[in-house]
Amino acid sequence: MRPYIVKDTVLPLSLRRAAVTAFVAAATCASVTGFAAPAADAASVSPASGQPHPRVSSASVPASAQAPASSGSRGTATRQEFVPDLIAAVPGGVTATQLAKIRKLSGVQAVLPVDGGKITVNGQSANVLGVSAQGFRPWTPLATAASAAVWSALDKGELISTAAAARKLHLAAGKSYPVSAAILGQIRFGGATALSVPGADAIVNLARSAQLGLAKNFAVLISAPKANLKTLTTRVKSIVGAHGQVVNLVSYTLITESRQPVATVVPTGAPANYLELFQQSAKLYCPGLPWEVLAAIGQIESGDGANDGPSSAGARGPMQFMPATWAIWGITATAFSQTGAPDIMNPYDAVPSAARLLCADGGGNSATLPAAIFDYNHATWYVDEVLALANEYAQNNPS
Repeated sequence: MRPYIVKDTVLPLSLRRAAVTAFVAAATCASVTGFAAPAADAASVSPASGQPHPRVSSASVPASAQAPASSGSRGTATRQEFVPDLIAAVPGGVTATQLAKIRKLSGVQAVLPVDGGKITVNGQSANVLGVSAQGFRPWTPLATAASAAVWSALDKGELISTAAAARKLHLAAGKSYPVSAAILGQIRFGGATALSVPGADAIVNLARSAQLGLAKNFAVLISAPKANLKTLTTRVKSIVGAHGQVVNLVSYTLITESRQPVATVVPTGAPANYLELFQQSAKLYCPGLPWEVLAAIGQIESGDGANDGPSSAGARGPMQFMPATWAIWGITATAFSQTGAPDIMNPYDAVPSAARLLCADGGGNSATLPAAIFDYNHATWYVDEVLALANEYAQNNPS
């Protein structure tokens, strides 16, 4: 994922959400507000079903990510992840021609068209994307991608939301709620998880999307890990035309999640938000480890605590430790006023423990940092992704 903070352009959350919401509204001008056609229970409709990316590193992060053979500490990764850097939308939908042109732009590694629009769920307005489970799954944080329950529910036609949206909409997993869109009916809520598109409250599968009347191919997600996003944005705008909109998702995602409070009650002397937690944990528990690497791992693994698992492999907590690994490397972070036994679910213990594990594997030395990251999760794409995201943190959070 790209940086939470774009240099010289730090938007407050309310303005970021307004920008994405306005983008959604512009792209779905003819779609989904309370059409009167009644329908059977929406939950009874047959569901529909629904790729990887290295980046470039900065001076503080090694330029290459060679993944050596190493003994596993977290478990072997089985899925490559795409990170949405831009989202582009066109009133009436992105055409196949436009999609093909975007795909050919320099630096673009993957694109994914999605349906979308604004509907009413349980009496509240929600921005909903219609996605192919197979297509969208690699674009989500690792813990979400690994959750069989999430994708099973989506395949069944259920609504999956972010945790924040579930609170806003007053949703409880397993219950059905009224929806107002192209149909009036009920939809079952499958649960909350971390998604990867800021401003999107929830997702449904493509069959449900068609039933709800979401705008077909209303937007395209673009993963461009090596591209200059300012230049790429200009090029995409030239393709989608004057009536289209292009939004840089990087600043939205990273600012939003890294600035989230670590806990409702912050212990004396402990970091208040995730960004500070990553910075202080690297400094105190692994001198020489770029804090940006720790932040990148936290973002990729759980969306900074948005999805603590357990994963399908059994990894748990904001840093997705396997219990056996935690038994060896988990610590009680006394520097952050923690007491008692090490808690795998507690960010104040988990993040310093991740720093400690990385340090033992050579994370404090730039020459051995890639090997340390590989030992955290055995996949070359994972090393590339962590280093690339770390680079973007470094570029946009200068010391």
